[in-house]
Amino acid sequence: MGYISTFRPSVKREAEKNKAQWKTMGPAKVAVPSPKNFLQKHSKEPKLPARKKEQDSKKLPALSVPRRTDHPVMGIQSKKNFINTNAVAAITGLPKKPQPIYVDRRQGDKYLLETSGLVPKYIKKKDYGVTPKYVTRRNEEMKRAQKEYEASILEHLKKRAMKRLSDEERRSLLQGLKKNWEEVYREFQGLSVEIDTIPKKIYKEKLESQMKQLEHDIEVIEKHKVIYIANE
Repeated sequence: MGYISTFRPSVKREAEKNKAQWKTMGPAKVAVPSPKNFLQKHSKEPKLPARKKEQDSKKLPALSVPRRTDHPVMGIQSKKNFINTNAVAAITGLPKKPQPIYVDRRQGDKYLLETSGLVPKYIKKKDYGVTPKYVTRRNEEMKRAQKEYEASILEHLKKRAMKRLSDEERRSLLQGLKKNWEEVYREFQGLSVEIDTIPKKIYKEKLESQMKQLEHDIEVIEKHKVIYIANE
C-alpha cells in the first residue's frame, strides 16, 4: 500500500471550495436581453445638468463698481492743503537714488547690476576673511603630527647613536663641496681638445664622475635642512 498524506482531505476540500461556479456542462444559462432594450442613439453621451429657471438666470451678481444710475455723495469738503503738503514732502524728502546698472555692449544694452553677480556681496559677510575652523583644526593636526614624527626620529637616531649637523657645519660642508667641484671643473677645462689615448680617456671619465658625484652631494645638502651623520 502506497503512502497517503494526512493532508489529503483538507486539500480535496479546498479544491472543491475554490472550484469556479460557472464551469458547467453545455452552453451557459445566461438571461437573454429583451428586444425592447436596444441601444439608442446618443444614449451613452454624458448628460448635462437640468437648466435652471429663467428667474434665477435674470439675477445679476453683485458688482464692486457703482452703477450708472448711482450718484456720488455731495457736499463733503476737506480742509487739507494738498499743494503745500506735496511741496513740503518734495523739499524734505530724500532724493531717489538711481538704480545701479551696467552696459555690456557699445550699443547701450543696460542690465541691473545688483542681480548680475558683479557686486562683491560676499565681502559683507560676518565670516569674510576668517580662516575656517576645519582649516585651523587641520593645520593644528598637521603640526602635531610633524612634532610627533620629529620626536620619533630623534628617539630613533639616539638609539642608533647618530649626530645632527649644526647650521654652521652644514654651511662649511656645502662650501667645501662647491670648492672641490670648482677645482675638478678647472682640471676638466684644462684637458686637451682631442682625446686620442686611453689614459686621457680614463682621466676624463674620472673627472666627469667626480663632478657628477659632487653635484649630487651639493643638491642633497641644499635640499635638506636637517642632516644626521653616524658617530664614529
